Amino acid sequence: MDTNVLLVSISSKSKYHWLYQLILTKRIQIAYTNEILTEYEEQLSLHWHPEVAINVIRSITELSNAILTTIFYNLRLIDKDEDDNKFVDCAFAANADFIVTNDSHFNILKHIGFPSIPILSIDEFEDLLKKSNTL
Repeated sequence: MDTNVLLVSISSKSKYHWLYQLILTKRIQIAYTNEILTEYEEQLSLHWHPEVAINVIRSITELSNAILTTIFYNLRLIDKDEDDNKFVDCAFAANADFIVTNDSHFNILKHIGFPSIPILSIDEFEDLLKKSNTL
């Protein structure tokens, strides 16, 4: 899950809050790295409040369905915003089913044969979960 998706799912007033709730109730897994956590914390502090950031980071790191992932390969598949590569590398290392993002920089992954790292928008992810009766 990229940072912007996390940001829009935190508030209980958000139409995407279901995603954060699925993580907290351990109905889906999330992979992360220390670098991703740092970005989450920075952006949550800026957009919400430092206390909110601390609580969200604490909740993620204490969940058994949140997997701290070690990166062994820097694939460098995204040129337009190289900072997004941390999510690609994490997904690859964690053997994730997909990356949930609304960021168009990730669209390059649709045209790369190997490694295959599927992306879904948050709305596509919601549709997938509804079809599988997870949501």
